Amino acid sequence: SIGDGAFMNCTALVNIIIPNSVTSIGMYAFGKCTALKNIIIPKSVTTIGKDAFSNCTALVNITIPNSVTSISDNAFFSCTALTNITIPNSVTSIGKSAFAYCTALENITIPNSVTSIGDEAFKGCTALVNITISNSVTSIGNSVFAGCTALVNITIPNSVTSIGQFAFNRCTALVNIK
Repeated sequence: SIGDGAFMNCTALVNIIIPNSVTSIGMYAFGKCTALKNIIIPKSVTTIGKDAFSNCTALVNITIPNSVTSISDNAFFSCTALTNITIPNSVTSIGKSAFAYCTALENITIPNSVTSIGDEAFKGCTALVNITISNSVTSIGNSVFAGCTALVNITIPNSVTSIGQFAFNRCTALVNIK
């Protein structure tokens, strides 16, 4: 495992390769590693802790392996350079503020395995244009897409039984809801 805060504030760390022996990435493990651009998470990892990559402002791409079942609270909070994220079909829940303020994130697809999206999960993602929510999602939390000012299209499946307060607050470009 990579322990809580293990590399936190390592502002010169640019790349990291996590070995296949690692199964758990702790809380704040790479938090505030502002130069970290690339990371490969091996298929052995099953747990990504709270704030594990928060404020990694140079992180552009990340691939989450199929072994991960949930994305913890604030896991990628304020990763302002993150343009692409692949959420695998193994993930069943996306935690509170998991991708909040990822201001370069343009598109996201929520896979069929996800049943809940936590409060503020994509809040402030100002470049997010399209979102597709799978028909397995049953609840959308409070302020999930609040402040997503570029969001134009969203498809909400019939499986959704609750939408939290302010879920689409300040989505000023939103024109199509299906």
